[in-house]
Amino acid sequence: MKKLLISLFFITITCSLHAQNFEGAWYGLIKLPTTQLHLVFHITKTGDTYTATMDSPDQNANGLPVDKVDVSQNNITLTAAKFGVTYTGTYLPDSNKIKGTFTQGPGSLPLNLTRTPVAAAVEKRPQDPTDFPYKQEEVKFTNPKAGDVLAGTLTMPADGKAKKLVILITGSGPQNRNEELGPPINHRPFLVWSDWLTRQGIAVLRYDDRGIAKSTGTFGTATTADFADDVIAAINYIQSRVDLKNLEIGLLGHSEGGIIAPMVAAGNKNVKFVVMVAGPGVPIKELMIQQNADHLRLLGAPDTVIALSRRNNTAIYNTVIQYANLPSDQFSQKADSVFYTVYPKSEEGVKAAKEAAAQLTIPWSRYFINIVPANYLVKVKCPVLAIDGTLDYQVKGDDNLRAIHDALQKGGNKNFETVLLPGLNHLMQKAITGSDVEYGQIPETVNLVALKKVSDWINGLQ
Repeated sequence: MKKLLISLFFITITCSLHAQNFEGAWYGLIKLPTTQLHLVFHITKTGDTYTATMDSPDQNANGLPVDKVDVSQNNITLTAAKFGVTYTGTYLPDSNKIKGTFTQGPGSLPLNLTRTPVAAAVEKRPQDPTDFPYKQEEVKFTNPKAGDVLAGTLTMPADGKAKKLVILITGSGPQNRNEELGPPINHRPFLVWSDWLTRQGIAVLRYDDRGIAKSTGTFGTATTADFADDVIAAINYIQSRVDLKNLEIGLLGHSEGGIIAPMVAAGNKNVKFVVMVAGPGVPIKELMIQQNADHLRLLGAPDTVIALSRRNNTAIYNTVIQYANLPSDQFSQKADSVFYTVYPKSEEGVKAAKEAAAQLTIPWSRYFINIVPANYLVKVKCPVLAIDGTLDYQVKGDDNLRAIHDALQKGGNKNFETVLLPGLNHLMQKAITGSDVEYGQIPETVNLVALKKVSDWINGLQ
């Protein structure tokens, strides 16, 4: 689940006298494998010259500059070379819309633009709650270190007698408080987790990532450490409320959130327990190499291709780690040189190498690849539950749970449990192959076995 990097820009061009006038606001919805993002292009025409800005409302990013606008007859192209982004579309007069393609790096997706805002289609899932027999409160709290205001939902049992409160921490990529995965996946795991835990007598706080939905801040420049600071802000908020300060606070993190939880707990005595759901235990470099290999294997790639992928990715990630402390421009040069050695020496290969190297220069990538979870896990002294599935091919269950077990044991933690759940994938769904292609094909959002294991464990803590 990775963030879509979007930045747009400002330039001028000469247009055909007979070209469609693209001036005004154009609205679209881009559907990614794990989420969906609304986009708005604001196009201005002065004489024969077009300029533009763009909004990404779901990321609270407005007025982003567009640096090149090309118009010819009924065709328009907007290009963001820095991020490898291009939008190319054709105006259709009969429907008054632009039919086009959004391209970033090697991937392309259809993106149609209209003159009116586009509503995101939401298909209900069987586990989406239809009634809420508990208290719900819209809340906001501030991370003073970053200056962002985080918006979320606090749920409490109807009788108000909760003894424990869980803060949910999303996985990587821009996520709202429900950890919503848009079409074609269309699941809301944290809505299901929150509903289940609250019904079991456990209070829950879930919130939109910084810069997403109703939270302010900038997502695109944040690192895993910054997201950990947001969790600390959530803890401080809970403790600041007279009606909540006596609750035992725990952290439940999914995927990247599964390492953020012990990062915070390692240095914060106010965290009384941690739940890691499909969280990493091996060094992130090793995890990503294995993740790429497993993905290729699920696609049916031959062993020779998988072996080559391992060698290339090892070289790439070693470079990120070796030059972690270099300034961005110097780091980019090092990354470029490695990518040029592993990509084909063709025009397309050079282009792909540049785009791939650019992804590694963003703050999140540089920080994340350098994480060694054991460095934090050995310092966690509160109770820990780590669960994963045998069919998780994003964070391989057996390897990572073993590493989590060993690190906690090495640190002297006396109260922890690691559980490998048969047949569950990275989202904790009952799966067939574990491929991410299945996520949207499976009706259930979170398997009952995983839900019950976590709630029983939390309620059993003394």
